Amino acid sequence: MDEKIKLQRSQSLLKELVSEALSTLSNPDLHSLSVTDVVCSRGKYHAEVFIESSDLSPQERTLILKELKKAEGALREYILRSSGWFKCPKLSFKCDDSLISRNNLDQIFAQIAKEREGS
Repeated sequence: MDEKIKLQRSQSLLKELVSEALSTLSNPDLHSLSVTDVVCSRGKYHAEVFIESSDLSPQERTLILKELKKAEGALREYILRSSGWFKCPKLSFKCDDSLISRNNLDQIFAQIAKEREGS
């Protein structure tokens, strides 16, 4: 149980630090990105960083993920300096489509409610 809490703390801190680190990069396309979640592996050697991407086109997503991969070293360096950790997990970035799914579900529920009112 204690390990689970430590992992959650690490994930929360990483989420904060990655957001801060993105704002320090020289690439203006990466400044406005929003980190929705960070999931670390058990040994904290690897972390998946989820980026809000509901308003990005597929081409923009590809470009952003490529730029984030290039910036991984600078992000890891920032995290190490800010956290005081001995090592930083390897970062991989993924687009988070959960907001799109939620919006689609909301539209479906609204349509069902509308149909029920009509009958």
